[in-house]
Amino acid sequence: MNKAGLIAEVQKILSNGTSKAGAERATAAVLAAVKRGLRRDKEVSLVGFGTFALAVRPARNGFNPHTKRPMKIGAVKTIRFKAGAELRGLA
Repeated sequence: MNKAGLIAEVQKILSNGTSKAGAERATAAVLAAVKRGLRRDKEVSLVGFGTFALAVRPARNGFNPHTKRPMKIGAVKTIRFKAGAELRGLA
């Protein structure tokens, strides 16, 4: 499912006359709130769904696959997601 599919699904769930534009605003608001929460608190926990958390992958040694020469791979900030119990039950 891509963003357009997610918006269509939100519109179906909200049904009662919700327009596509309204569903798009609702989806954008939730995504913006998750981004703000990650910036401010470094973690967003949605009970039953899962937890988004900031993480840092440390620098490491690797190699260039074309030349087979060793190289340094720098540290990277990333976002990790850990699924909640209810979501894990779907798998």
